[in-house]
Amino acid sequence: MDRAIILSNGRCGSTLLSDLIVEEPETCSVQEFFTSIAPWPRSQAVLTGAEYWAMLASPKTELAVLFRLGVPPKEVRYPPTGRWADDMMSLPRVLAITLCKLTDDPDALFDALAERVPGFPAQSVPRHHEAFMDLLATMLGRKRWVERSGGSTQWATSLLADHPGAKFVYLTRNWADTAKSMSRHSSFQLVQMRVETQARYGIDPFDLEPGASVPAAVEPFRPEKLTVEALRERGADVKRYVSLCAFLSSKAEQALTDDPPRELLRMRYEDLLQDPVGELTGLGHFLDFADPAGWAERVAPRVVDPTRQSVAAS
Repeated sequence: MDRAIILSNGRCGSTLLSDLIVEEPETCSVQEFFTSIAPWPRSQAVLTGAEYWAMLASPKTELAVLFRLGVPPKEVRYPPTGRWADDMMSLPRVLAITLCKLTDDPDALFDALAERVPGFPAQSVPRHHEAFMDLLATMLGRKRWVERSGGSTQWATSLLADHPGAKFVYLTRNWADTAKSMSRHSSFQLVQMRVETQARYGIDPFDLEPGASVPAAVEPFRPEKLTVEALRERGADVKRYVSLCAFLSSKAEQALTDDPPRELLRMRYEDLLQDPVGELTGLGHFLDFADPAGWAERVAPRVVDPTRQSVAAS
């Protein structure tokens, strides 16, 4: 099974890239998997298959909070007729985005996985991750998988160490445009708040022991106390997100220097906009697509400069 991971700060065209990769018939485009299970990518704990599946089938606290506040990320595509549609705060984390991006019936795929994943042998969490995505690709009749999570640069060190056999694509975008987009996105408002709180106080408000005391400035950021107003206030100052871009980029560059992957392709969003066919053809060759140029020609028309779209609409 061929494996590849796309690193990015998020809000830099990575979702577009994943949606284009879906169109390659031999490739399973696994979207937001590492985001959904974080911070598990950093864990070397050994779990049974049943324990691992219990984690995948559990709700993700951060996403549950965004559902409670009424500002879930637009990437969530769970169908309104789905089993959890009336209780989205309990939605299994692997269903929120990952499985919904792979099939029109994510509940059925979830049920099929529920029959097989608990039978995985006891192994480290990274090996479970690879086995899970291998299984996804196999069930869907694909020969490779490409995982992409927005903001995955924050886990670059562990992703590189945990998946030494994978190819890596590092997608970047200029910080000014990335920061502006982050500031308007609820998930990145939450990420920025957590990163800043950890930097200032050494505390992650989403990783507290029950009853733990925190500084007064952190108290409003507890999951059960967070308000949509407090979250939106995080987006009022774009400079916060420029700093977040600098932090995430430095983590990625340091990780790539310290532990370079066996194969690395660097891509710039700006280059993708300027020459979509050429950039996508290069990506297809890197990922060993059967017909890189043909795939690139088919999907390139979907690469549209958002600034030109805005001008055309005005």
